[in-house]
Amino acid sequence: MTQSTVTPHQTTPAAPMSAPEHKADTPPDTKTEAKTNPNPPAGKAPKGPDWWLMMKAFLTQGKRIASFAPSSRFMARKIIDGIDWNTARNIVELGAGTGPITAEMVKRARPETKIVVIELDPTLCGRLRDRFRGTPNVEVVLGDATKFGDLLLERGIPKVDHVLSGLPLPSFPAVARDAVLETAAKTIAEGGTFRQLTVMPLIYYKLYRRYFESVRFRFVPFNLPPGGVYVCRGYRGTPAK
Repeated sequence: MTQSTVTPHQTTPAAPMSAPEHKADTPPDTKTEAKTNPNPPAGKAPKGPDWWLMMKAFLTQGKRIASFAPSSRFMARKIIDGIDWNTARNIVELGAGTGPITAEMVKRARPETKIVVIELDPTLCGRLRDRFRGTPNVEVVLGDATKFGDLLLERGIPKVDHVLSGLPLPSFPAVARDAVLETAAKTIAEGGTFRQLTVMPLIYYKLYRRYFESVRFRFVPFNLPPGGVYVCRGYRGTPAK
Protein backbone atom coordinates (compact mmCIF):
# COMPACT_ATOMS: atom_id res chain seq x y z
CA MET A 1 0.00 0.00 0.00
CA THR A 2 1.48 3.38 -1.04
CA GLN A 3 1.45 6.15 1.58
CA SER A 4 2.09 9.91 1.02
CA THR A 5 4.99 11.35 3.01
CA VAL A 6 5.70 14.87 4.28
CA THR A 7 9.28 16.13 4.59
CA PRO A 8 10.36 18.49 7.37
CA HIS A 9 10.60 21.35 4.80
CA GLN A 10 6.89 21.16 3.93
CA THR A 11 4.74 23.66 5.77
CA THR A 12 1.43 22.72 4.22
CA PRO A 13 0.13 19.20 4.89
CA ALA A 14 -0.83 17.12 1.92
CA ALA A 15 -4.51 17.08 1.14
CA PRO A 16 -6.14 14.01 2.61
CA MET A 17 -7.00 11.29 0.17
CA SER A 18 -10.67 10.50 -0.05
CA ALA A 19 -11.59 6.97 0.91
CA PRO A 20 -12.91 4.82 -1.90
CA GLU A 21 -16.65 4.51 -2.05
CA HIS A 22 -17.86 1.32 -0.40
CA LYS A 23 -20.93 -0.48 -1.58
CA ALA A 24 -22.23 -2.88 1.02
CA ASP A 25 -24.22 -4.84 -1.51
CA THR A 26 -21.28 -5.47 -3.86
CA PRO A 27 -20.44 -9.18 -3.82
CA PRO A 28 -16.83 -10.18 -3.17
CA ASP A 29 -14.61 -11.06 -6.09
CA THR A 30 -14.40 -14.79 -5.48
CA LYS A 31 -11.94 -15.32 -8.33
CA THR A 32 -9.52 -12.82 -6.80
CA GLU A 33 -9.94 -14.40 -3.37
CA ALA A 34 -9.18 -17.83 -4.80
CA LYS A 35 -5.96 -16.59 -6.38
CA THR A 36 -4.74 -14.73 -3.30
CA ASN A 37 -5.84 -17.40 -0.86
CA PRO A 38 -6.08 -20.71 -2.76
CA ASN A 39 -6.27 -22.77 0.42
CA PRO A 40 -8.61 -21.04 2.90
CA PRO A 41 -8.40 -21.96 6.57
CA ALA A 42 -10.41 -24.95 7.75
CA GLY A 43 -11.86 -25.34 11.20
CA LYS A 44 -9.64 -25.94 14.19
CA ALA A 45 -8.46 -29.49 14.76
CA PRO A 46 -11.66 -31.09 16.10
CA LYS A 47 -11.85 -33.32 19.16
CA GLY A 48 -13.43 -36.74 19.28
CA PRO A 49 -12.97 -40.04 17.46
CA ASP A 50 -13.18 -40.32 13.68
CA TRP A 51 -16.43 -42.31 13.76
CA TRP A 52 -18.14 -39.55 15.73
CA LEU A 53 -17.00 -36.81 13.33
CA MET A 54 -18.23 -38.83 10.35
CA MET A 55 -21.55 -39.59 12.03
CA LYS A 56 -22.15 -35.92 12.79
CA ALA A 57 -21.25 -34.91 9.23
CA PHE A 58 -23.54 -37.59 7.82
CA LEU A 59 -26.48 -36.57 10.02
CA THR A 60 -26.11 -32.85 9.34
CA GLN A 61 -25.20 -32.91 5.65
CA GLY A 62 -27.12 -35.90 4.37
CA LYS A 63 -26.44 -36.59 0.69
CA ARG A 64 -23.14 -34.67 0.69
CA ILE A 65 -21.51 -37.37 2.86
CA ALA A 66 -21.20 -40.86 1.39
CA SER A 67 -21.14 -42.88 4.62
CA PHE A 68 -21.84 -42.56 8.34
CA ALA A 69 -18.51 -44.22 9.22
CA PRO A 70 -14.90 -43.88 8.06
CA SER A 71 -13.69 -46.38 5.46
CA SER A 72 -12.13 -49.51 6.93
CA ARG A 73 -8.51 -50.36 6.26
CA PHE A 74 -9.82 -53.08 3.91
CA MET A 75 -11.69 -50.48 1.83
CA ALA A 76 -8.73 -48.11 1.92
CA ARG A 77 -6.37 -50.81 0.70
CA LYS A 78 -8.76 -51.97 -2.01
CA ILE A 79 -9.24 -48.53 -3.58
CA ILE A 80 -5.49 -48.08 -4.03
CA ASP A 81 -4.81 -51.68 -5.07
CA GLY A 82 -3.08 -51.79 -8.46
CA ILE A 83 -1.61 -48.28 -8.38
CA ASP A 84 1.99 -48.29 -9.60
CA TRP A 85 3.72 -46.30 -6.88
CA ASN A 86 7.02 -46.37 -8.80
CA THR A 87 5.57 -44.14 -11.53
CA ALA A 88 2.72 -42.24 -9.83
CA ARG A 89 3.54 -38.53 -9.67
CA ASN A 90 0.23 -36.89 -8.72
CA ILE A 91 -2.90 -38.31 -7.10
CA VAL A 92 -6.02 -36.43 -6.03
CA GLU A 93 -8.51 -37.66 -3.45
CA LEU A 94 -12.02 -36.16 -3.39
CA GLY A 95 -14.05 -36.27 -0.19
CA ALA A 96 -11.43 -37.75 2.11
CA GLY A 97 -13.47 -37.70 5.32
CA THR A 98 -11.10 -38.34 8.22
CA GLY A 99 -8.31 -39.72 6.03
CA PRO A 100 -8.12 -43.54 6.19
CA ILE A 101 -7.45 -43.77 2.43
CA THR A 102 -4.97 -40.91 2.59
CA ALA A 103 -3.11 -42.72 5.37
CA GLU A 104 -2.80 -45.87 3.25
CA MET A 105 -1.47 -43.82 0.33
CA VAL A 106 1.12 -42.18 2.57
CA LYS A 107 2.44 -45.62 3.55
CA ARG A 108 3.07 -46.57 -0.09
CA ALA A 109 3.78 -43.36 -2.00
CA ARG A 110 7.28 -42.15 -2.76
CA PRO A 111 8.22 -38.85 -1.07
CA GLU A 112 8.09 -37.14 -4.48
CA THR A 113 4.54 -38.33 -5.19
CA LYS A 114 2.20 -35.39 -4.64
CA ILE A 115 -1.12 -36.23 -2.94
CA VAL A 116 -3.79 -33.51 -3.05
CA VAL A 117 -6.74 -34.13 -0.72
CA ILE A 118 -9.90 -32.09 -1.24
CA GLU A 119 -12.56 -31.95 1.46
CA LEU A 120 -15.55 -29.59 1.62
CA ASP A 121 -16.51 -30.02 5.28
CA PRO A 122 -14.47 -27.61 7.46
CA THR A 123 -14.50 -29.89 10.51
CA LEU A 124 -13.30 -32.94 8.58
CA CYS A 125 -10.76 -30.76 6.78
CA GLY A 126 -9.45 -29.62 10.17
CA ARG A 127 -8.99 -33.25 11.21
CA LEU A 128 -7.17 -34.03 7.94
CA ARG A 129 -4.80 -31.07 8.24
CA ASP A 130 -3.99 -31.96 11.82
CA ARG A 131 -3.42 -35.62 10.93
CA PHE A 132 -1.15 -34.99 7.93
CA ARG A 133 0.54 -31.80 9.12
CA GLY A 134 3.95 -33.48 9.16
CA THR A 135 3.61 -35.16 5.76
CA PRO A 136 5.30 -32.90 3.17
CA ASN A 137 3.87 -34.56 0.05
CA VAL A 138 0.25 -34.30 1.24
CA GLU A 139 -1.71 -31.07 0.77
CA VAL A 140 -5.18 -30.86 2.29
CA VAL A 141 -7.46 -28.38 0.53
CA LEU A 142 -10.74 -27.01 1.84
CA GLY A 143 -12.76 -26.77 -1.34
CA ASP A 144 -15.52 -27.89 -3.67
CA ALA A 145 -14.72 -31.16 -5.45
CA THR A 146 -16.80 -30.13 -8.48
CA LYS A 147 -14.10 -27.52 -9.13
CA PHE A 148 -11.12 -29.74 -8.42
CA GLY A 149 -9.59 -29.08 -11.85
CA ASP A 150 -9.20 -25.39 -10.96
CA LEU A 151 -7.82 -26.27 -7.52
CA LEU A 152 -5.17 -28.48 -9.14
CA LEU A 153 -4.21 -25.85 -11.73
CA GLU A 154 -3.72 -23.30 -8.94
CA ARG A 155 -1.08 -25.70 -7.63
CA GLY A 156 0.57 -26.19 -11.00
CA ILE A 157 -0.83 -29.71 -11.51
CA PRO A 158 -2.45 -30.08 -14.97
CA LYS A 159 -2.55 -33.89 -14.89
CA VAL A 160 -2.90 -36.60 -12.24
CA ASP A 161 -2.30 -40.32 -12.45
CA HIS A 162 -5.39 -41.33 -10.49
CA VAL A 163 -8.53 -39.74 -9.07
CA LEU A 164 -9.87 -41.38 -5.89
CA SER A 165 -13.42 -40.40 -4.96
CA GLY A 166 -15.27 -40.84 -1.71
CA LEU A 167 -18.07 -38.56 -2.92
CA PRO A 168 -21.67 -39.82 -3.01
CA LEU A 169 -21.84 -39.17 -6.77
CA PRO A 170 -25.12 -41.04 -7.43
CA SER A 171 -26.94 -38.66 -5.07
CA PHE A 172 -25.37 -35.55 -6.65
CA PRO A 173 -27.47 -33.46 -9.06
CA ALA A 174 -26.64 -34.58 -12.60
CA VAL A 175 -24.90 -31.28 -13.38
CA ALA A 176 -22.57 -31.61 -10.37
CA ARG A 177 -21.87 -35.29 -11.08
CA ASP A 178 -21.09 -34.51 -14.73
CA ALA A 179 -18.74 -31.72 -13.63
CA VAL A 180 -16.73 -34.08 -11.42
CA LEU A 181 -16.46 -36.84 -14.03
CA GLU A 182 -15.76 -34.51 -16.96
CA THR A 183 -12.98 -32.86 -14.97
CA ALA A 184 -11.60 -36.27 -14.05
CA ALA A 185 -11.57 -37.27 -17.73
CA LYS A 186 -9.65 -34.14 -18.71
CA THR A 187 -7.26 -34.39 -15.78
CA ILE A 188 -6.32 -38.07 -15.65
CA ALA A 189 -3.11 -38.87 -17.53
CA GLU A 190 -2.95 -41.69 -20.07
CA GLY A 191 -3.22 -45.06 -18.35
CA GLY A 192 -4.74 -43.55 -15.21
CA THR A 193 -7.98 -44.45 -13.44
CA PHE A 194 -11.01 -42.99 -11.75
CA ARG A 195 -11.70 -44.92 -8.54
CA GLN A 196 -15.00 -44.57 -6.73
CA LEU A 197 -15.83 -46.17 -3.39
CA THR A 198 -19.38 -47.17 -2.53
CA VAL A 199 -21.29 -48.64 0.40
CA MET A 200 -24.04 -49.95 -1.92
CA PRO A 201 -22.30 -52.78 -3.80
CA LEU A 202 -23.00 -53.00 -7.55
CA ILE A 203 -26.23 -50.99 -7.36
CA TYR A 204 -24.75 -48.13 -9.39
CA TYR A 205 -22.69 -50.23 -11.79
CA LYS A 206 -24.89 -49.23 -14.76
CA LEU A 207 -24.54 -45.56 -13.83
CA TYR A 208 -20.75 -45.65 -14.09
CA ARG A 209 -20.97 -47.72 -17.28
CA ARG A 210 -22.86 -44.81 -18.83
CA TYR A 211 -19.77 -42.67 -18.29
CA PHE A 212 -16.90 -45.14 -18.78
CA GLU A 213 -15.97 -47.84 -21.30
CA SER A 214 -14.44 -50.10 -18.65
CA VAL A 215 -15.84 -50.46 -15.12
CA ARG A 216 -14.58 -53.13 -12.73
CA PHE A 217 -16.13 -53.65 -9.31
CA ARG A 218 -14.15 -54.88 -6.31
CA PHE A 219 -16.24 -56.08 -3.38
CA VAL A 220 -15.16 -55.20 0.18
CA PRO A 221 -17.18 -57.24 2.72
CA PHE A 222 -15.15 -56.12 5.73
CA ASN A 223 -16.41 -52.57 5.91
CA LEU A 224 -19.18 -50.79 7.83
CA PRO A 225 -21.42 -51.06 5.90
CA PRO A 226 -20.10 -53.58 3.34
CA GLY A 227 -19.15 -51.88 0.11
CA GLY A 228 -16.65 -51.86 -2.68
CA VAL A 229 -14.73 -49.91 -5.29
CA TYR A 230 -15.44 -49.11 -8.95
CA VAL A 231 -12.26 -48.82 -11.03
CA CYS A 232 -13.11 -46.91 -14.21
CA ARG A 233 -11.25 -46.27 -17.48
CA GLY A 234 -12.10 -44.84 -20.90
CA TYR A 235 -14.45 -41.90 -20.38
CA ARG A 236 -17.40 -42.00 -22.81
CA GLY A 237 -18.58 -38.45 -22.24
CA THR A 238 -21.63 -36.99 -20.54
CA PRO A 239 -24.60 -39.30 -21.20
CA ALA A 240 -27.59 -37.93 -23.04
CA LYS A 241 -30.37 -36.81 -20.74
